[in-house]
Amino acid sequence: MLTDPVADMLTRIRNATMIRAEKVDIPASRMKLEIAKILKEEGFIRAYKIIKDKKQGVLRISLKYVDGESIISGLKRVSKPGKRVYVGYRDVPVVMGGVGLAILSTPKGIKSDKTCKWDKLGGELLCHVW
Repeated sequence: MLTDPVADMLTRIRNATMIRAEKVDIPASRMKLEIAKILKEEGFIRAYKIIKDKKQGVLRISLKYVDGESIISGLKRVSKPGKRVYVGYRDVPVVMGGVGLAILSTPKGIKSDKTCKWDKLGGELLCHVW
């Protein structure tokens, strides 16, 4: 049993980009699907899809590369099971001077930092991507 499925997802993506894998398979969940949707909207991954199996399903993420280098240069889990990090909409961090992305879990679902500031939503700061 995993204690932190989001950290597992980020680690699998990080490891896949380090070996320049084209795709990475992750056990599926609604939260991971929403994170993948945000990564796709922001241009960090090429595509994602759910592959049905007899259990929970698999989330297959197609990674994006430019000239052999990954678009994702770093991933960092911020809020952890042992130490949750919550921010108000005024305190949502700017990642890498606006080039990166912060992903938050809000009362209205998983949102990007830009969406949270626009909609004036705070929440749990899940991770940074740059």
